Amino acid sequence: MLVVLLVVAGWPLARTVFFSLTWADLADLRGWEFIGLENYLVRDDGAWYGLLADPQFWQALRNTLVFTAITVTCETVLGVVIALVLNASFPGRGLVRAAVLVPWAIPTVVSAKMWAWMLHDQFGIINDLLLGTGLIGEPIAWLANPAVALWSVAAVDIWKTTPFVALLVLAGLQMLPRDCYEAARVDGVHPVRVFFSVTLPLIKPALIVAVIFRLLDAMRVFDVVYVMTGNSESTMTLSVVARQQLVDFQDVGYGSAASTLLFIAIGILTVLYMAATRPDLGGKSQ
Repeated sequence: MLVVLLVVAGWPLARTVFFSLTWADLADLRGWEFIGLENYLVRDDGAWYGLLADPQFWQALRNTLVFTAITVTCETVLGVVIALVLNASFPGRGLVRAAVLVPWAIPTVVSAKMWAWMLHDQFGIINDLLLGTGLIGEPIAWLANPAVALWSVAAVDIWKTTPFVALLVLAGLQMLPRDCYEAARVDGVHPVRVFFSVTLPLIKPALIVAVIFRLLDAMRVFDVVYVMTGNSESTMTLSVVARQQLVDFQDVGYGSAASTLLFIAIGILTVLYMAATRPDLGGKSQ
């Protein structure tokens, strides 16, 4: 398994890091030229050039971090709420569980395109419903207005991926011992206090795993952003920047540098989060 991972993941990663240190054109990868760290940062004629001096890169990094913070936070909270509801006993629970998974089962490209039409400023059903109920006075350009475009894309991602978090939390809820709840019920403990004192600490390992998965996905998000808004700077993430440089501009070196920095950012964020939650995952506190 380690050999397979090394072939399918390690080699492409090493090749990407290598090309980030070169000048190479997508049409002729054999004609690469080693330039060191110039794709990242270089000073020439008193001015700084490179990815780290590119305002577009920093805007994309900001968009990525904002998107990650919004989506992971909302998906965690909503996922826990939905999991608690699905864990309760009520008629038709199996049907509701299946229905909740529908957004997650839809391919991302399909759901992104569907929501792009629904959020269209002239023909979209969202504006039609809001206008019909009097909540807005004129159509809103959900995906063209920089003030709301990133929030709109984040909302679509929340709609699609919250069932994934709910499924993981639900699995954790169904493994909890029932004697704790029986004791709390006999003692007359309020359900809210039971949740924060019993349920939440017990499901924290499952919740941490769900957040790590979502953190990794949100940091490298590409498909939902690109399908809904293309190369718009108001929503452009690091993955979209890497794709633009590599495919549109055919600059393999610059695009590989963007991909490498994205990998480093994901690695740092994941290590920090896992270090902060290590005791809850069963490790020894330092």
